[in-house]
Amino acid sequence: MKKILVANRGEIALRIMRSAKEMGIATVAVYSEADRNALHVRYADEAVCIGPPPSSQSYLLGDRIIEVSKQLGVDGIHPGYGFLSENARFADAVQKAGITFIGPSARSMEIMGDKLSAKAAARSYGIPMVPGTEGEVSDPKEAMAVARQIGFPILIKASAGGGGKGMRIVENESELEQQMEMAISEAVSAFGNGAVFIERYVSSPRHIEIQVLADRHGNVVHLFERECSIQRRHQKVIEEAPSSVLTPEVRHRMGECAKDVARACDYVGAGTVEFLVDGNLDFYFLEMNTRLQVEHPVTEMITGVDLVKMQIRVARGEKLPFAQEDLHIKGHAIESRVYAEDPCNNFLPDVGTLTRYKRPQGPGIRVDDGFEEGMEVPIYYDPMIAKLAVHADTRDEACDRMARAIDEYRISGVQTTLPFCRFVMGHKAFRSGKFDTHFVQQHFRPELLSSEDAAEMEIAAIAAALLHPRQPLPLTAGTNGHAAGHVLSAWKLNRVRA
Repeated sequence: MKKILVANRGEIALRIMRSAKEMGIATVAVYSEADRNALHVRYADEAVCIGPPPSSQSYLLGDRIIEVSKQLGVDGIHPGYGFLSENARFADAVQKAGITFIGPSARSMEIMGDKLSAKAAARSYGIPMVPGTEGEVSDPKEAMAVARQIGFPILIKASAGGGGKGMRIVENESELEQQMEMAISEAVSAFGNGAVFIERYVSSPRHIEIQVLADRHGNVVHLFERECSIQRRHQKVIEEAPSSVLTPEVRHRMGECAKDVARACDYVGAGTVEFLVDGNLDFYFLEMNTRLQVEHPVTEMITGVDLVKMQIRVARGEKLPFAQEDLHIKGHAIESRVYAEDPCNNFLPDVGTLTRYKRPQGPGIRVDDGFEEGMEVPIYYDPMIAKLAVHADTRDEACDRMARAIDEYRISGVQTTLPFCRFVMGHKAFRSGKFDTHFVQQHFRPELLSSEDAAEMEIAAIAAALLHPRQPLPLTAGTNGHAAGHVLSAWKLNRVRA
């Protein structure tokens, strides 16, 4: 494999290209007109514009991407995540074009891409399941009978769903029919597939996933877990590895189950098996993501394994270079997703131009991004600016390092999730490890970040003190209750300056 086309954009395209370059592999970027000056376009050895800004006219044009690959003599296509990464028809078309798809087979995608078929495959290996229906439910009477059997509250979920779409919590019998109709309607609108199923609603769940790798020679390993419970709108914002709650015994059982899920669909490459974990540390299969995950850096940091290089090596037909017993957890890693979103306005996107952009630096800090100062965060795509990841010897040290990195991150021109992530790092529930997927609902309120007025007043006070030296500088309380040298965290100071 001498040349790879990366069928993606932004930080993940850059991340893939960098590993390819270290392996001596040439890279091709495809881009939309909105990304003409993007960093991944400039980094690649070759770049081709494939259409206008909307992804439906560019990054989702599988036939066009394959056409470019043939024209440029590409050996392999890496889809990254999002866009075409879990499109079975695209994966099949790539293979039929005589190009290696750096990912699982179309058959594996089809099995795991539908939650019902995924559950059936996992069930064949005895993987723990949340009690509920084994197949699609469309009749409200049948749904009522199942709900009464497993007990309320229940969860109605779209079979083809993701990102919280087509998902409804039903607290009692009187709500069931209406909520079911709404879930089906939403599923049809979002996925073109109205199939829904019912599960018992697991209260206070944690979202914990296991990274797996499998080659074409029957070898399957897991690279431990990632805790992904800090979410907004059912989508992750902060991830860490390992989880703060799993015991070695539970970790081992979850890892073995994840490997069995991969075997159940003859999986090849890097994939992630997701579980719900309750307060008793009982875990239940949720789904499998048949691609590289956004949060893969934390796994790389605690294992030392480059997952992209492993994807490429496996796609070339090589055996995994290690066995399960060779893998060990080293330290603790945390990732904060830096979205162009306003946490004080229900995390709504806030795209615009990065008038100031300066990454944090220092030991144990990794920033995966696709932007630089002066660039615009386009409205057409996911609003993620960067992934800020840190690694340290212990979880407490990792939390402190993440707080320091956030304080040093300089972003102006758009609102970001950095203030929320900084809030999480200092919250006692997160620091103690006693949290679940309801963290935002239970602990976060926008007004907790709304210290802008106070910030501006303090800045004004500092300015006044500088103009009139006889007045002492105002100091804020330190973490131990004593006066601290900082007046404000750096992201707040930066926003006031901007």
